[in-house]
Amino acid sequence: MRHFLLAAAATTALATAGPVSAQSSAEETAAAALEAAPVWDGHNDVPIQLRARFGNRIDEFDFRDTLDTARDGHNAMHSDIFRLRQGKVGAQWWSVYVSPNLPEAEAVQATVEQIDVTKRLIARYPNDLQLALTADEVEEAMEAGRIASLLGMEGGHSIGSSLAVLRQMYDLGARYMTLTHGKTLSWADSATDAPKHDGLNAFGMDVVREMNRIGMLVDLSHVSEAAMHDTLDVARAPVIFSHSGARAVTGHLRNVPDSVLARLPENGGIVMVVALPWFITEDLRQHAADRAAEKARLEALYSGLPDTVEAQLAKWDAENRPPVSTISDMADHIDHIRDVAGIDAIGIGGDYDGMPTGPVGMEDVTGYPALFVELAERGYSQEDLEKIAARNMMRVIRAAEAYAASAADMTPIEYAVGEPRDEEG
Repeated sequence: MRHFLLAAAATTALATAGPVSAQSSAEETAAAALEAAPVWDGHNDVPIQLRARFGNRIDEFDFRDTLDTARDGHNAMHSDIFRLRQGKVGAQWWSVYVSPNLPEAEAVQATVEQIDVTKRLIARYPNDLQLALTADEVEEAMEAGRIASLLGMEGGHSIGSSLAVLRQMYDLGARYMTLTHGKTLSWADSATDAPKHDGLNAFGMDVVREMNRIGMLVDLSHVSEAAMHDTLDVARAPVIFSHSGARAVTGHLRNVPDSVLARLPENGGIVMVVALPWFITEDLRQHAADRAAEKARLEALYSGLPDTVEAQLAKWDAENRPPVSTISDMADHIDHIRDVAGIDAIGIGGDYDGMPTGPVGMEDVTGYPALFVELAERGYSQEDLEKIAARNMMRVIRAAEAYAASAADMTPIEYAVGEPRDEEG
């Protein structure tokens, strides 16, 4: 098997063949690309599944096959070692997410617990998974035929408004942090909550600077458009969107607007395109909004009669079936990002095990090869597909490491204990 260390120029002649031709089917082009550069996925929520389903007790949990996990009110998990290999995943960012509703001190503790359980899971499968803290370690794992496993924090609540905690999370292995999740923080605005800072406040900008200094990637999924721009104003290393789409294609506020996409080439950052149906299929997003409006209407009409509301909403559901989300919808987002920001600004960030299901044909992590066939059918070359699969992410992490090395003589940014973090400036 040809692994990721192969340079793009050293891969087969397909790499420079351009669009699919009679001599090279879409299936062959996609397969060759994923052989040379297996998918480096930006976001998978298996760790929070371990917490929610098993309380982080995993001695009896078998991650080789999780198809039997549909019980106790949970759907079957989307991910396991067997299916990750079927999906041609060669490197995975595991999200050590905890709820943003937790008080900050509890969120810090819970994040450490999630780092712990993820490391324990990785260690249990040494033939299949390998913890990776650097770009070189990602390559080493992939060359050995293991799935390189990296840790990312999903939400700045995980550091308790403390740069000291941020630095210690890095030392524990976290290599990216999403600046917010669904709630606005004392220093950063979320895309899906009321803004307080018109982006980032002064402390929030220092968070970005300190992340750059230590070599932790700044993830802008979940943050407001203003916070995206503020970050790009101060960042000295490429940013990522670990699991987002293009807002021009699907208008969800979690997606990236063109104003930000246009700035990515200068920054060198990437959007790792999400598979979550409500983020990639506009008709489905509109349907969800219509259903929410109908539910609110029924609750106003039948206040105090929850059974009537439930019956009437069930009738509405039967008469208004949700649209279907497809692989083509996800590819449309990739097309748009390429058109605005270029091929070097694209990655893949499925969000599996953090959503009910992926689109039809990509319901779980086995679906990535089908996406790459779709892209090959649209004219993406093998070289393009290798960039999308993994090479763009490798370039980004190497650039972040290079900046951190260049900043080795910089002193840590300091705040006194108890000093306010919510002042503007």
